[in-house]
Amino acid sequence: MPSHRVPSEADVISTVEFNHTGELLATGDKGGRVVVFQREPESKNAPHSQGEYDVYSTFQSHEPEFDYLKSLEIEEKINKIKWLPQQNAAHSLLSTNDKTIKLWKITERDKRPEGYNLKDEEGKLKDLSTVTSLQVPVLKPMDLMVEVSPRRVFANGHTYHINSISVNSDCETYMSADDLRINLWHLAITDRSFNIVDIKPANMEDLTEVITASEFHPHHCNLFVYSSSKGSLRLCDMRAAALCDKHSKLFEEPEDPSNRSFFSEIISSVSDVKFSHSGRYMLTRDYLTVKVWDLNMEARPIETYQVHDYLRSKLCSLYENDCIFDKFECAWNGSDSVIMTGAYNNFFRMFDRNTKRDVTLEASRESSKPRAVLKPRRVCVGGKRRRDDISVDSLDFTRKILHTAWHPAENIIAIAATNNLYIFQDKVNSEMH
Repeated sequence: MPSHRVPSEADVISTVEFNHTGELLATGDKGGRVVVFQREPESKNAPHSQGEYDVYSTFQSHEPEFDYLKSLEIEEKINKIKWLPQQNAAHSLLSTNDKTIKLWKITERDKRPEGYNLKDEEGKLKDLSTVTSLQVPVLKPMDLMVEVSPRRVFANGHTYHINSISVNSDCETYMSADDLRINLWHLAITDRSFNIVDIKPANMEDLTEVITASEFHPHHCNLFVYSSSKGSLRLCDMRAAALCDKHSKLFEEPEDPSNRSFFSEIISSVSDVKFSHSGRYMLTRDYLTVKVWDLNMEARPIETYQVHDYLRSKLCSLYENDCIFDKFECAWNGSDSVIMTGAYNNFFRMFDRNTKRDVTLEASRESSKPRAVLKPRRVCVGGKRRRDDISVDSLDFTRKILHTAWHPAENIIAIAATNNLYIFQDKVNSEMH
């Protein structure tokens, strides 16, 4: 679904999220807009058409603001979108920029009332003296309208920039995390939240790490995890104490002294953490690797996958152009057997946990044509080059895939590449099942 105009900064996609059924897909961008795509139902005439996602609704979620106390501009960029489990015919989602979280309701209308007694067709009040008989208004069909309305605004909860939001499995509460604090909100209450983690030191000069991401456990409403810039994960239990500064479990891999370098701490910072659908494992992404952790084993990850190890020798130039601070996300497939994450040059990586096979694929105009098959790509580091291999020196670091999402049940993936959204699906059983 690539667009063909010159991208403006406002069009750059900043988050991608499927809803719980996978029928809807939402993207947020740097211009504060949310675009919701809906999956087309399969038609008898074209059995292969199912899976096409078309624009369902577009709305402006956030506007740029100004914090007069701190003389700071607050960007409209959407940092995260989270869908709420569907309770009725309407859909609801949370969207957040750096400071303010909003709850949006998306409804459909395909009928309109006609035949009012006191109003004419244009909605103006009639002269009551002309009303001589009463009629029962009727609902007449009309063209489908998708209406989006702001239901609640959760403001003033964060001093620092919000990096993640997560809806609890109790469907009543959610949490929001910034660099130093995590707050717990009730979805119905906007004027107060409870601070559940606070790592801000008394003296900011003693600050050694920040919170980078957080997520609720998919099944246990009392458990949540947050990751840090030092590469550690802390699992917290809200039953233990109101303030979860003392974690229940600390997941941290001891550093290999032989790999120690100036960049060690930067590249070990966790940019994303995701619980598996089963709730047994956690997936984390740092600059060079993705790791799978077992909730029952804190000492080290049970699996580590190299995303782009060929960049290890390029860290100096990546530091100079700030790419080393890029925050890549990671995703599980519906059965927790395959994991996906993005890389540079519009490449994205998939790792099959069972077969231990991995593949590099590219999101490009060519690969987005109907029925096009994604060809595996290879990056070579010096030495012999096979045809179609790409040299590590010719990788384009401005084309990066930071945001990805996997359909909760099917092999359909959404890839955000700058201002383009690519949706790929596995028609049969492809190499990465």
